[in-house]
Amino acid sequence: MGVAKYTKDKKDQIIDVTLQSGIHVKTVYGPEDLERIGFSYEKDLADPGQYPFTRGIHQEGYRSRAWTTRQYTGFGTPAETNERFKLMISHGQSGLNVAFDLPTQLGYDSDDPMAEGEVGRVGMAVDSLRDFEVAFKDINLEVIGSGLTINAVASIMLAMYQAVAEKYGFDPKRISATPQNDILKEMIGRGAWIFPVEPAVKLIGDTIEYSMTTMPRTNPVSVCGYHIRESGATPAQEIAYAILIANAYIDNVLPRGYNVDEFVGRFSFNLNVFGNIWEQVAKFRAARKLWARNLKEKYGVKKPSNMFMRGLFGGGGYGLTKAQPENNIMRGAYYALSAALAGAQTTALCSYDEAYTIPTPHSAVISLRTLQLLMDEIGLRDTVDPLAGSYFVETLTKEMEGKIEEEMEKIEKAGGIVQAVATGYIQRLVAQQAYEFEKGIQSGELLKVGVNIYTEGESADVELHEYTGESAETQIKDLQRLKRERDSREVTRTLLELETATKAGKNVMPYLVTCCKAYATVGEMTRIFRDVYGEFQEPNLF
Repeated sequence: MGVAKYTKDKKDQIIDVTLQSGIHVKTVYGPEDLERIGFSYEKDLADPGQYPFTRGIHQEGYRSRAWTTRQYTGFGTPAETNERFKLMISHGQSGLNVAFDLPTQLGYDSDDPMAEGEVGRVGMAVDSLRDFEVAFKDINLEVIGSGLTINAVASIMLAMYQAVAEKYGFDPKRISATPQNDILKEMIGRGAWIFPVEPAVKLIGDTIEYSMTTMPRTNPVSVCGYHIRESGATPAQEIAYAILIANAYIDNVLPRGYNVDEFVGRFSFNLNVFGNIWEQVAKFRAARKLWARNLKEKYGVKKPSNMFMRGLFGGGGYGLTKAQPENNIMRGAYYALSAALAGAQTTALCSYDEAYTIPTPHSAVISLRTLQLLMDEIGLRDTVDPLAGSYFVETLTKEMEGKIEEEMEKIEKAGGIVQAVATGYIQRLVAQQAYEFEKGIQSGELLKVGVNIYTEGESADVELHEYTGESAETQIKDLQRLKRERDSREVTRTLLELETATKAGKNVMPYLVTCCKAYATVGEMTRIFRDVYGEFQEPNLF
């Protein structure tokens, strides 16, 4: 899933290159290639900041503002996570990207038997507003924006973020939060889903509708091609599925009586960076063009800034290896370079040890410094879209555009993105591709440095993040103390109101905020949704 296919002609030993998206790369490109693809400056490229935004969404690019650095952070208890937040901010990080543990992602409290052994293991444990109060203590939420990497219970976490902001005296209209909140990709790529497709999409629509007036600086959904890519999708499929998923969320909100220009400008994307550098650059340039065209032609979006493909281009944990882990530092630097050349506004770069453990403070700072080096020392802020006009890059961008459109058409013929996810059509496809990729790595057909070529001197000893269970014990004790101290009548009242609103099909966000302020737990709120909506039954994939 991360490398191009290189083969050699036995006669003259000239390599033949086919990118993962199926694009064959010629040895040399020239003016005739632009003529062959019907290249037009006005239609296919245009100036930076001008439709169709191939060259980036801002006229001045990085000359006016460097990208936002938002490293993925969070583990153990909220107190431990707060310490890591402050460490990264002190080193120049300009935004937070919050990791949650699996029980939180799946709506279980830390004292639930289902959470045993997983509390705080792969992210921060969050049971109630009390935990957010600790995690975001002494952080200016009107200056530091927060990405919340959460999906099935994103509505609860966004409500909790509003509640903690108000608790600390911040105006909800001035805070910036970006919950991932993309359940369709979760069903394709990660498996941390809870509710069936239709009510799960309805909850996303609720957050979009609510944010318009209450938290207008919030990006209520971050469509996440990232995990789809890491599950087996090609770069072209990653963008195709992401655009179709975003359309599904638009289609949920429009019947509520809104104009698309009222809300689509706050959509964002979380997209993956690893593998062939030219394929990645072409992918993002084509993605911006296709997203803008999709909004303008399909939905009639009028305001140019609402057509921007905004978001985080992040590299790419699946591209890393446990073998020779120091190589991942170089891989990460090239991932960051790809994102910069492609015009990313925000980047979270995987740390070199992320292939096998939670990043250490040392490795996390190396990743942050890599991003800062590119911006402030290496010259990536010198000019906007430095690859523009390249015979190769412009041809590849146009060919990538065609591949993405082909993949979108396949899904539409299969009944649309929601149907394709509900039936497991996409899941079967990407799972098979992931299997074929792994076979290619093991056979040596696909080259991976340190894994199947240049394996000499492999590093066997790696430093692992220690999980002792002490953090879990602390978290559970704090939760039990909260349950004793809170106003149980108020909790019961707010939960009953949430249940009534859920059954009536109302927008649940105001009720979730009230529940959070009463210190209802994530598990208690999720249980109401489970009782009303049921749970998603994963289709058979084979």
